[in-house]
Amino acid sequence: MPPLMVGFDLDMTLVDSRPGIAAAFRALTARTGVHVDGELAVSRLGPPLRTELAHWFPPERVEEAVTLYRELYPAYAITPTVPMPGAEAALRGVQARGGRTMVVTAKMGRLAKLHLDHLGLPVDELAGDVFAEQKAVALREHGATLYVGDHVADMAAARAAGIPGVAVATGPCSAAELTEAGAYLVLDDLVEFPRALDRIIGLALEG
Repeated sequence: MPPLMVGFDLDMTLVDSRPGIAAAFRALTARTGVHVDGELAVSRLGPPLRTELAHWFPPERVEEAVTLYRELYPAYAITPTVPMPGAEAALRGVQARGGRTMVVTAKMGRLAKLHLDHLGLPVDELAGDVFAEQKAVALREHGATLYVGDHVADMAAARAAGIPGVAVATGPCSAAELTEAGAYLVLDDLVEFPRALDRIIGLALEG
């Protein structure tokens, strides 16, 4: 079996960033005068920021909005964000089994790192600003053996990287959607992950 390296998505997999992201969108609305429904936006987290902002801003203003949102983000989005249930135990569980962890996320790396540092989540590597199949490049580069996420695009990333995708039904995608997207295993949340990891390692060793 190759060295264990487990990749994790960030938003709604390791952290519940909805309150912070909604606050950042409210601040963006206040600064630009363009209404962004933060509650609707956080109900569909996963795709890149530009995809969401394109629902609210005309094409010629999307890049301006992206830049301003990212400037506002540290002040509004970090403190309200909390770990998902079982997140720290899942990360430490990988490390306790001799493995390493990485976060692969559509969020900019420097903003993702603010979350990880603020919450004290133990992550060995970080790859940001990638989505869907783009995540597969980072997973392959770091020798990931497994990818954990809450979105069907995360399962596409795992499939493109040629590794199993473990899904947690804690984000916008249902268990049925995650299964249809090719999830090797669908969990209710990360609380179940350490036990599932032991089963996966056992099957790999048998293989």
